[in-house]
Amino acid sequence: MSLVRFSNQLPGLFDRFFDNELFDWSNRNFSTTNTTLPSVNIKEDVDGYEVEMAAPGLTKKDFCIELNNNTLTISSEKKEEKEGKDDQLFTRKEFSYQSFRRSFTLPATVESDKIAAKYDNGILKVSIPKKEEAKPKPAKQIEIR
Repeated sequence: MSLVRFSNQLPGLFDRFFDNELFDWSNRNFSTTNTTLPSVNIKEDVDGYEVEMAAPGLTKKDFCIELNNNTLTISSEKKEEKEGKDDQLFTRKEFSYQSFRRSFTLPATVESDKIAAKYDNGILKVSIPKKEEAKPKPAKQIEIR
């Protein structure tokens, strides 16, 4: 009779299930101010990547886009106060504050010096071109001698 080492796999399965992104609402879907993070689409084609971020109500000056090593960070901070006259007494004065920060690790195959961004109609688009050597090459016929 051979001895078989028994390992209790059940806790590992539960750990992996609850470590899933589905349950990571604090880091992925909410900012530090408990506001929801803007939705992001990431597209890839032969020439590069495009990050689209839905951020209606902001202006291009509200964004900060930073590249540090291979990490692209898009953040925003917006404060808004309803101003009144100095001689008025307020029983209620509304203001809002919202901020977010999203970071993306870029592959080594991108041209980091050529990253460009554009904000139009509530959508921030960040274009990240690929290096020439990373682009797919067309099929080549090899001559037989």
